[in-house]
Formats: sequence, structure tokens, C-alpha cells
Amino acid sequence: MKNYQKYSKQYFLPPVRCMDWAEKDAVDRAPVWCSVDLRDGNQALIEPMTLEQKVEFFKLLLKIGFKEIEVGFPAASDTEYAFLRTLIDNHLIPDDVTVQVLTQAREHIIRKTFEAIAGAKNVIVHVYNSTSVAQREQVFKKDKAQILKIAVEGAKLLKQLTEEAGADYRFEYSPESFTGTEPEYALEVCNAVLDVWQPTSERKAIINIPATVENAMPHVFAQQVEYMSKNLKYRENVVLSLHPHNDRGCAVAASEMGLLAGADRVEGTLFGNGERTGNADIVSIAMNLYSQGVDPRLDFSFMPEICAKYTEYTQMEVSPRQPYAGALVFAAFSGSHQDAIAKGMQWRKEHKEPHWNVPYLPIDPQDVGREYQTDVIRINSQSGKGGVGYILQENYGLNLPAKFKEAMGYAAKGVSDRTHKELKPAEVYDVFVNTFLKNRGVFDIPECHFRQNKEGITATVTVQETGKAPAEAVADGNGRLDAVTNALKKYFNTEFTLTTYEQHAVSEKSDSAALSFVGLEQGGKFYWGAGMDDDIIQSSIRALVSALNNFLA
Repeated sequence: MKNYQKYSKQYFLPPVRCMDWAEKDAVDRAPVWCSVDLRDGNQALIEPMTLEQKVEFFKLLLKIGFKEIEVGFPAASDTEYAFLRTLIDNHLIPDDVTVQVLTQAREHIIRKTFEAIAGAKNVIVHVYNSTSVAQREQVFKKDKAQILKIAVEGAKLLKQLTEEAGADYRFEYSPESFTGTEPEYALEVCNAVLDVWQPTSERKAIINIPATVENAMPHVFAQQVEYMSKNLKYRENVVLSLHPHNDRGCAVAASEMGLLAGADRVEGTLFGNGERTGNADIVSIAMNLYSQGVDPRLDFSFMPEICAKYTEYTQMEVSPRQPYAGALVFAAFSGSHQDAIAKGMQWRKEHKEPHWNVPYLPIDPQDVGREYQTDVIRINSQSGKGGVGYILQENYGLNLPAKFKEAMGYAAKGVSDRTHKELKPAEVYDVFVNTFLKNRGVFDIPECHFRQNKEGITATVTVQETGKAPAEAVADGNGRLDAVTNALKKYFNTEFTLTTYEQHAVSEKSDSAALSFVGLEQGGKFYWGAGMDDDIIQSSIRALVSALNNFLA
């Protein structure tokens, strides 16, 4: 691409290397979660949510289990103010939930914010001002000392108004555009704010590290976070929070590395909704913990409902490839993938394995409200015998012989290829019925009689060829199926070998139908048929007729 020379690194590394986080291999506990869907997410929508939609979204966040929810910027508009008052005046905020409100470090905005939160039980007042080089030089035209003074004055006013209200609101400070700020200067500003607030163990302060614009690789962000964590004053009484954006597509990774680096809390949104490329996706971060055996302290067991409501309220679509939530994230179309999943599921049943370890499935789809039968094995022209066999077994109780699965797989793939579409389980079953169970394109046997003789069984078979009058064929055999086979060979004047005959019940009930499979071979080619009947002999004869129809066709 042209013009790449116009870009350069816009971030600052800490004055000392901070790499302790790199020695850790996993996050071993859930952070404090704060949803900013109703503020950061809402302000990024083409059409912001109505008051009614925001109330319903708030209820959804409660159902998921969020205990801290940023509900808006109440001084920014009448709608934001009215939403917060609706929550407070209608007692919609549970006692164990804290609402968070955002305000710039400007006196009239802070005072308006305190008017909005009057009467709320648990509140975090989140104050911010921008500290980056670009903002200082280009927007505010102030030096470091002047920017620091804005932060300190804002912190003082929060403390003063809280005391005047006789409340015990908690405080949060963000050096906005942190990633474009020299870490040692951001630290200086945060420590000055903490000196004002004097946090205690009973009333901790939150220092929030926003990647307002993501401009570096996640390991750089982790070093910056570790530097802050190690050098903040009152660290034992400070909740170190992260607010990553996704401009480089790394917000989830940056959040996870930031947690390794000492952060205690994450602000983000469902599915990463937010300005530009979005915020950190809390669903992915939480489910990543879940997949490693860590309780995320959020409930996504009803993921399809969450996706539907999210789309309804925000008019934003959940990508079909969205981790853990998308419609296709558990779907396997590839034949080799389907075969491995089917065998893995069977292995789990046989070994009663307590830990999940199925090929191609990082978690059990059922844990997020998805179904094996409809969401995992999906059949199209790329599918194979394992997937088709799994669909028929799981949905219809049909345990296909190994070699029959291959023929059934080709049959289903052929239909999908010709129609250029995915086949639903019912359509896969229709292929089985039409191709192997009821195919009578050449002939049928409407009647068959047996009698015992000295050497075995004699079969008298009525053959009804398509478009012809019924005719009889008689032959002996060492069993009923063998006698019918010999009669049909004689009638059609052909030779073939019956290589496979298997039979089982369709279900475990004693009165269930018998399902038979017959495989014929001639000249190295195999032809299959299936038959179903309450009578085992009738079932096997029907399977033979089906296989021979496929052979003669």
C-alpha cells in the first residue's frame, strides 16, 4: 500500500521493562466485570436505544449477572438523565448492583451528574480527562501541569459533593487516551487523584486504564498496565480497571494480558459493541475463562436468547462467526471434522470422561444453550459419512453400518451439491428414505412365501416390475434371505454377492421396528439398501429389494 511512511508508533513504553506478566500462562480468576453497553455501546449505535429499550437491556445485563453497570452520561442529554432517574425512581436497581455514571472533569457536568444520582444506593462516579500528547497539544493546548490540575480539581469536587450529599459513592478516574500518554505521566496524574481521595480498604477507588484508541500490540499494553499496577499509590486499596478498545482487533487479548499484568477489573460490552471497531468483548473474555475451568461469574447459558435480545435492542447483528455466540461457531460441515466430533462424542459416552476434550469443539455447545442435533454437525456438499451417520443416529436412532455410512454420505452430499444448500436433519432423513429405504424404481416384492425342504428353505417370490404384470420366481437357499436372493438372481439373470447383512432395533423399546441393512457387490462395486418392518424377515427382504434396485438402476 502507498503512504505507509506517514504512520509511526504512537505509544510509549514504561521507563522500566515490566514483563512479570509474561511468566504466567493463564488468568486463574474472574475479574470484576463492568458492562458499558448502556453508555459506550449505546453512544456508538446509529440509532441509540430508546428509554424502554435501555430498561430492557439493563434487565438483560442483570440476568447475565453483572454487578456493576455503567448506565450512561446523565449530564450529556435529557434521555440519559431520564433513563437513570427511571431506574432509581422505579426501584429497578437491585441492592447488590452498582450503577456507574460517567462525567468529564468539568464542574457544571459533575454537578449535573450528582443531581442525577440522588437517591441511588450504590453508585460509582466515573470522572475522566484526556492526558495524551495529541490531546494536550492539539485539543486542549495545555501543558502537563495544567492537565494534571484538571484531574485533581475534578477529584476534589467529587469528594466534596459526595460529603455534602451524605453519601458513600465510590470514585473512578480514567486518564482518557492512556495509550497515547507517557506511562510515567499517566501514573503521576492517577497518583495525584488518589492523594485527593485517600482510598481505604472499606472504600476502594478505581483507576481505569482506557485504551481509548488501541495503538500497540497487546504485550505493550500489558507492560503499561504492569507498570501502573506496581507503582500506583495505595495499591492495596485501588481496583485497577481496564477499558480496551478494538482498533487493532486485539481488545480481548489486551484484556487478558492486562489481567495477567495485575488488573482487577474489566469494562466492556456484549459482543464488543462500541465506537469504531468496538470495545472489549466481555462475552469472549468470560467464556475464555470458562473454557479453562474458571468460573467467569457471568451466566451465558442462554446465549441464543442473549443474541436475539441484543439484536432487538441495538439493531446490531451478532456475526455468525462471533466466538461462542455466532450461529456457525460450533458448526462442522467438513467431513473429517464431523467424523472426529462424532467419534469424540462416542468416546466420551464410553469412557465417562469428566473433562471436555472433543475434537474441534473448545466447549460443550449445550453449556451455552446450543443443541448437538441442529448446531454442531451440519450437512452440505463438504460433509462426510461420519457427520451424516451422526445426524441419523442422534435424531432418528439409526445406527448405520460403517460401510453403509459411506454410501449414505455420498447420497446426502450429492443432494446438497445439486441443490446448492445445507440439508437439515429432516432432509438428510428424506435422502435415507428415498435412496435406501423406499426406492423401488425397478421392482418390488408384494408377496413372498416360504416352505421348509430337506436341504433348507424354498422361497416363492412375486416380483412386480415397474410397468409389467407380476411374475413368480422360485429358488432354494440355506435360509429365507438366501432363498429370496437366489430367486431374484434367477429372475433377473444376474450375479452378485451379498456381502453385508446387519439388523438392529430402531429404538430400545421391545416393540420397536427392526431396521436391516444389506450390501451387494459385483465387480468391486457396492450397492446398499435398507428395510424397516416389525417383522425381522420382512425387514431384511425389504433391505435386499432396496439394494438390488440400486444395483439394477
